[in-house]
Amino acid sequence: MTYANDIRSAAPASSASFGGLFKSLAERFARYKVYRETVLELSGLTDRDLADLGMSRASINAVAYEAAYGK
Repeated sequence: MTYANDIRSAAPASSASFGGLFKSLAERFARYKVYRETVLELSGLTDRDLADLGMSRASINAVAYEAAYGK
């Protein structure tokens, strides 16, 4: 039996999906970086500063999540 493969038609489709994959990973990393930096900055504030912002320590993760990923 003989099998025929057309590599040329498969290459653009796979390279396009890899481009989308890398773009998606870059976006996820950027959002995580915003989350992580927000948590670090808010954690560095005193309880008094957090109270002035209307926050408590328990809400830092929720606020950071909303800042990075939305509601």
